[in-house]
Amino acid sequence: MSKKILVINCGSSSLKYQLLQMPEGDALVKGNVERIGEDVAFMNQKRVSDNKKMEILAKDVEGGIKTHTAAFEQVIKAILDKDNGVLTDVNEIDVVAHRIVQGGARYSDAAIVNEKVLKDIEELCDLAPLHNPAHLEGIKAATAILPNTPQTVTFDTAFHQTMPASSFMYAIPYELYEKFKLRKYGAHGTSHKYVAQRTAEIVGKPLEECNMVICHLGNGSSITAIKDGKSYDTSMGLTPLEGLVMGTRCGDIDPTVVYYLCQHGYTVEEVNTILQKKSGLLGLFEKTSDMRDVIDADESGDERGQLALNVWLTRVKKYIGGYFAELGRVDYLVFTGGIGERSFKLRNRICKDLEILGVKFDKAENDKFEGEEGVISAPDSKVKVLVVPTNEELQIAKDAFRITE
Repeated sequence: MSKKILVINCGSSSLKYQLLQMPEGDALVKGNVERIGEDVAFMNQKRVSDNKKMEILAKDVEGGIKTHTAAFEQVIKAILDKDNGVLTDVNEIDVVAHRIVQGGARYSDAAIVNEKVLKDIEELCDLAPLHNPAHLEGIKAATAILPNTPQTVTFDTAFHQTMPASSFMYAIPYELYEKFKLRKYGAHGTSHKYVAQRTAEIVGKPLEECNMVICHLGNGSSITAIKDGKSYDTSMGLTPLEGLVMGTRCGDIDPTVVYYLCQHGYTVEEVNTILQKKSGLLGLFEKTSDMRDVIDADESGDERGQLALNVWLTRVKKYIGGYFAELGRVDYLVFTGGIGERSFKLRNRICKDLEILGVKFDKAENDKFEGEEGVISAPDSKVKVLVVPTNEELQIAKDAFRITE
C-alpha cells in the first residue's frame, strides 16, 4: 500500500524535511526552516513536480519561529498551502520519520517511536549533545500536531552495528567499556547504507558480494569500509569528532592535547569547543570552513589554504589506504556527500597515486561528474571508482515504510 511519509531532520536551530511517496520513492516537497529560536528566521519549500519554490520570512510569522513545535506547524502549513503545497488534509500524512544521530549499540535497525525508544534517545544525549536533544524536540513537535500518526526513527549508528569488536573497541581499560560503553559507534550510517545499496544496484551485483570503501565527504566527513555488504569499520568514533579533518572538527589527534591544554588553563568545555567548532579547515585556514574557499585559496597560492587542503587530503588518503589493507579485497571506491559528489578537483587529487591499490583513474571521465552518479575510473581499473549522490531522506523513508508495513 502506498504511503506518504514525512521525513524530519532536526538540528539545534533548524528543521529539514521532505514528503515522499513510498514505496515509489518520489519526493513531493522539500524544505527547511533555519534559525529556529532567533528573532529573524527563514523558511523555504520546493514543490518537486514543477520546481515551484515558496519562501517565507519569519517576520511574517508573529513572534518568529521560536521552537521546533512552531517550526513543525509552519511545515504543515506549507505542505497544505493551497497555492504551493501538495496536500489538502494533514491526515494524508501516513508516517512521520525522523533521523537520529546516536542510537548507541541498542539499535541495529530503525524503530517505531514508543516510550522506550524516547527514553533511549534521551539517555544517549551525552554522546550526541548537539543532535539528540534536537531530534527529541522534533518527535515531540510531531506528536503535538499529529498525535495519531505513527512515527519512526532511523539511527545513524545502526548501520555500523555489524562492525567486529576489533574495529569498534578502544584499547583502554575494559572496565571503562563495561561501565560507560566507551567504544566506536560511527555516524553517517544512513548515508553509507543508502550509498552501499545504490552502488550494488549500479554495478549489478548482490550487495552481500561487494567490498567497498565509501567516502562521505562534506562539512562533516567519514569513510566506511564495507565487507560483504556490511559496515566493517568506519572513521567516526564514540562521537562524530574522530576520524577525518572536517569543516570545524579536528578529527584524529593525540588525546594528550586535551590534557596539555587543560594543564595550561583551558577548561574541559573550552577544549571541547575548540576541537568541535574551531578546528578542522577553519582552524588551519582561519578565514572560513567552506571547502570551496579553501580550494580557491589553494589555487591562488595562499599558504594557509594550501596547508589546510593538504592536511585534509592526507587524512582522507590515509584512511582509504588503511581500509584497503583492512578489507584485503576492495571492489569499489565510492565518493558521496557534498564535496565527494561535486568536487571533481578533490576526487582527482585523492585518487592520484592510488595505482598501487588497483585504482586506474580516468581524469577526463571524472571531470564530467558534478552531483551526478557515474563511474569515473578507467574501464580496465581493478577497483571501480564511482560517484554516488547520497539520499538520506529516501533511506529514512524506506526504513519507515518497511517497519510500518
